[in-house]
Amino acid sequence: MEMESVKLSEIVLRWYPDMMPFLKQNELNLLIMLRDGISILEPHDAMEIIQFSICEHQNLAHLH
Repeated sequence: MEMESVKLSEIVLRWYPDMMPFLKQNELNLLIMLRDGISILEPHDAMEIIQFSICEHQNLAHLH
């Protein structure tokens, strides 16, 4: 399978929709590149992606 680009919101909605109200719109709009596509993503992988994306976004915000 080839690389697939999805918004973080797609990952959150699919596995952890209860988290939606706690994420900022700019976080939800982050593009995530998935090496093997969203179809084989497991819930624990999705949570790692969500956590890492939020941390990275916060780190970038502090640099500006």
